[in-house]
Amino acid sequence: MTEEKKDVLVFVFEGFADWESAYVCTELNGSARYRVRTVGLDGEPVRSMGGLRVVPDCTVADHPRGFAALLLIGGNVWLDGSNDAVLPLVEEALDSGAAVGGICNAASFLAEHGLLDERAHTGNTLEYLKQCAPHYRGDALFREEQAVADRGVVTANGAGTLEFACAVLSLLEAKPDDDVREWYRLHKEGFYPASNAEPSIGSRSNDRTSGAS
Repeated sequence: MTEEKKDVLVFVFEGFADWESAYVCTELNGSARYRVRTVGLDGEPVRSMGGLRVVPDCTVADHPRGFAALLLIGGNVWLDGSNDAVLPLVEEALDSGAAVGGICNAASFLAEHGLLDERAHTGNTLEYLKQCAPHYRGDALFREEQAVADRGVVTANGAGTLEFACAVLSLLEAKPDDDVREWYRLHKEGFYPASNAEPSIGSRSNDRTSGAS
């Protein structure tokens, strides 16, 4: 008998940072154990920073029970209180033992609501976290790392998209740790690691004109 997949809820909202969800959602949704479902404040379509239109699968008020994880993706509106209505869902996740992930400004949201005060965590620098989260009191547990996992909560800075994915995949045991490491190396270094010291910005190929008569 095939085991039923567990839900991973990904909170989407107007202006969410779509690229921060791409790696982790692809790997989770393609795994044997999990399926990704989007959750919104209401059922209205939202558009990401990259212009992708998403219709949420469910809402904060009406969502699947017994979900395995809740992922909070970055975006500017975390800083103005527009997403505060998701807090009860975050608390439900923590109370039920589900994993919670927050990347970029979503980590600042967790900090502002006291959810990182007693957990090792990271964010977009300590100074930025304190500026964006005036009620934050967890600076002694801040780590200058791309992603940190502690007692079911994963945090990452905005440049730690791959590291965020790895920490979530490991926490949820979606892949064996060795596979996660190999997957990380491939996406971090590419097929040709030695050639990736600098990106080829500004270079242009003349292939279109070479050999022309």
